[in-house]
Amino acid sequence: MRRLLLKIFLILAVLAAFSPGAKAQFKEEAFTQNYNDQRDSTEMKDSVDKVWSFREYFRGITHKDSTMKVGTMFAGSTVFIGGSQMYNRQYWKIPVFYAGIGGSIAMGIRSNIQFQKSRNAYLAAYEADPATTLTVDYEARRMRNRWYGAAAAMYWLSMMDGVINYHPEIKHNPGKATVYSILVPGLGQCYNGEYWKVPIYWGIMIGGYHYYHTNATNYKRYKRIHNEATTDDSYDQPITAERALYYRNVFRRFRDYSMVVIVGGYLLQVIDANVFAYMRDFDVSDDLTMEVRPTVISPYNEYALNPSGSGGSFRTPATGNYAFGLKVGFTF
Repeated sequence: MRRLLLKIFLILAVLAAFSPGAKAQFKEEAFTQNYNDQRDSTEMKDSVDKVWSFREYFRGITHKDSTMKVGTMFAGSTVFIGGSQMYNRQYWKIPVFYAGIGGSIAMGIRSNIQFQKSRNAYLAAYEADPATTLTVDYEARRMRNRWYGAAAAMYWLSMMDGVINYHPEIKHNPGKATVYSILVPGLGQCYNGEYWKVPIYWGIMIGGYHYYHTNATNYKRYKRIHNEATTDDSYDQPITAERALYYRNVFRRFRDYSMVVIVGGYLLQVIDANVFAYMRDFDVSDDLTMEVRPTVISPYNEYALNPSGSGGSFRTPATGNYAFGLKVGFTF
């Protein structure tokens, strides 16, 4: 369980680290921007060459530019903690987040030092006397993990707070929906008003986790059996080393597939939130009309009527091959 949580944390950290790259894929002007000639050297040309700019970010948090996009604010806040609070003019929150993150990390380091000392003392005592009564302080290790988890939660909360208090110029902002889904799976769909999608994506990820846990458990089991069968001369269990190796590889592959399902479901709901946030205000009028009327179809392609005609030469269209039909027109 601890290793799985560590993997998920690393995946989220990588996604946050590469969020500037994601900004290029989720440009808020994706449906309105103009693609100019790359030879154009003006500053106003549309391009994704400059994915993220320190100048743009720091102009935003110093309030020299009040049009900073939510993607820029979020990407900068993953490194410069408190930047989003500065942009939102909520300065009093900055020391709260720094105290929470710094204090939790300090307490985690303290608990880790205590755990390491107890383990080193136990190993030294066990080497001198295997019947030693010294024990390892596993409670200190648990407290270390809790403190580090609290620091990660405060870091996440600082980014979530910045996005929640970001007030875009437009009422429904696609960038905000995207960042919501990055921070909390399904929250972008709630922001878009598509609540029915949340159980679908959560079902995909929870189902993927269920099979990940099951396959990981079986993988460890057959890995242990294979190790025993190949290293212990007294091994006499019914499962042979070859069969244990086969099942070990099978469950390892299924475990990896399950992780792909989890990550794929997570990325899919991020993309869904972004795309449908753009399409939320897509105007489709309810005034749909269809007009049907008779018409005469007259041939105009002389080559189609006279296949023997040579290329490049034009003749008077053949006459007489007319047809009657219906002309259908839609207005929407």
